[in-house]
Amino acid sequence: MSPARVQRVHGALVEAGPLPGVGLHELLLVGPVGLLGEVIRVRGDVATVQVFEDTTGLCTGDLVQPTGAPLELQLGPGLLGAVLDGIGRPLARLAALGGDRIPAGARLPTLDEERRWSFQAALSPGAEVAGGDVLGTVDEGLSHRIMVPPGLSGRLARLDSGDFNIGQAVGELEDGTPLRLAHRWPVRRPRPVAGRLRATRPFVTGQRLIDLLFPVAEGGTVAMPGGFGTGKTVLEQSLARHAMADVVVYIGCGERGNEMAEVLDEFPALLDPRSGRSLMERTVLVVNTSNMPVAAREASVPLGLSIAEYYRDMGLGVAVLADSLSRWAEALREIGSRLQEMPGEEGYPTSLGSRLGRLVERAGRVRAAGRPERTGALTFIGAISPPGGDFSEPVTQASLRVAGALWALDARLARQRQFPAVSWEQSYSAYVPAVAPGFSEQAGTDWTQLRQRVLSQLQRERELREVAELVGVSALEETDRLVLESGALLRELVIGQNAYDPADACSSPARTGTLATLVLALHDQAVLAIAAGAPFAALPLGPARQALVAVRDAGPEALETAVAAARQAVATLPATLPAAAAESPLSGPPEVEA
Repeated sequence: MSPARVQRVHGALVEAGPLPGVGLHELLLVGPVGLLGEVIRVRGDVATVQVFEDTTGLCTGDLVQPTGAPLELQLGPGLLGAVLDGIGRPLARLAALGGDRIPAGARLPTLDEERRWSFQAALSPGAEVAGGDVLGTVDEGLSHRIMVPPGLSGRLARLDSGDFNIGQAVGELEDGTPLRLAHRWPVRRPRPVAGRLRATRPFVTGQRLIDLLFPVAEGGTVAMPGGFGTGKTVLEQSLARHAMADVVVYIGCGERGNEMAEVLDEFPALLDPRSGRSLMERTVLVVNTSNMPVAAREASVPLGLSIAEYYRDMGLGVAVLADSLSRWAEALREIGSRLQEMPGEEGYPTSLGSRLGRLVERAGRVRAAGRPERTGALTFIGAISPPGGDFSEPVTQASLRVAGALWALDARLARQRQFPAVSWEQSYSAYVPAVAPGFSEQAGTDWTQLRQRVLSQLQRERELREVAELVGVSALEETDRLVLESGALLRELVIGQNAYDPADACSSPARTGTLATLVLALHDQAVLAIAAGAPFAALPLGPARQALVAVRDAGPEALETAVAAARQAVATLPATLPAAAAESPLSGPPEVEA
């Protein structure tokens, strides 16, 4: 049979044949330098291939060689701290090969095959093992569990402790199958689990607005749309540093090169508040910029999810930050147009919703396969960049259909210097009933009731601000002016947060609950004072406000003292009213705001 050759080239798409028996998603080496491509359509013995690299210079008649395997990723020690491209190649070692340009056809293993790791065996020869069973551990900053690859089973013939590289066998089964520190896994195939669990544990982000008003569960999914300048990058860095995750996988999918360069500079410089060392020690970066081939951009998200599933199977909590799903969807649109598929809304493929659903369903809290029994969670947070901030566009709407929470970033709030710029009017969370008991336990207060009161107060304040813009603040009733003041306090002290202040960048549920409770208690005390005859202008709110600011800004060692002082200031508010103010009559019966 004649060898397979290139028959047609159209951008990143190549038609090649004859290729009898080639499989969908099989990898091919295309052209004289062996460009890596993936089969995405088969017609007879002709395959349509999406090439993960620039096809400039590729000619009809060039040879095409099947590999017999799909796009796979090496999973093992050495992933943490790595910076990979969209198909799993290490960018640092690629730079050593080609400088500031990735050489065409460059193929490097994901992991450093020369580095040696200290492996401590946990099983003895003769033990029966199956996929997911823990063979032992490697110290990688965290306890990296070395597991039997899915699909393997048998009796251990040997298992040795010692120093090994990832290519050496640390043991073998009785049938001669070697067991190594790393194994390969197809990135488009979800890793098997023993069972899926209900998402009931809170995923604490350290952001008061999110944890209090729009919380997410461990293993949940979040859509985070926002236009340019709404603070997506700052919020993602805050989540990476402070969210309750053992491992962070950041996927830079189709973002501008200068933005990704900033991420590559900033992430290593960020300090992990848990360890005091670089955040990169528990982070994996998958980078595919907007000038890279769209095929690799489309593959970058499932590749990042495969890495996250690997650490999830160890029994760890993993957060996946994908920025952005809009660029991933644009890659689908470009590939679909070249395949001459029927376009859907705004040119996106009609399969956009189902393709997005297949990504999101890989999130979840699971009972991992194998022994010993362990549970892990993969929480997926997908940033979206809707053109012009229009949330009615197809990618945002498709995301809302499959995500459990919406954190809608508002450019108006960003211009007002409100961080995070998450709109409490547009956002929502379906996880509130499931996670409220967990937050209540950590905060020591009824989280559901507190959340409802804060939302009600913010909504009432927004309505009164619209009225005040028409008639003026002085025309409002005394209690309405108080609502405006307490709403401003909620926005400044509870909703707002300074990502660059070490004391305020992260807020525990206990601190968040205390701040919100104190602001509402101050409002209630002021309502009582107004009901007793004091005008709003005479209320001595200054000292109480300063005490609440001290709670927000207090470090861990001073927090308890600051909270006690704030409670004292709020409780004694009516007693500090001037005598003349307390005796001033109101023009009518007071309306008490609950």
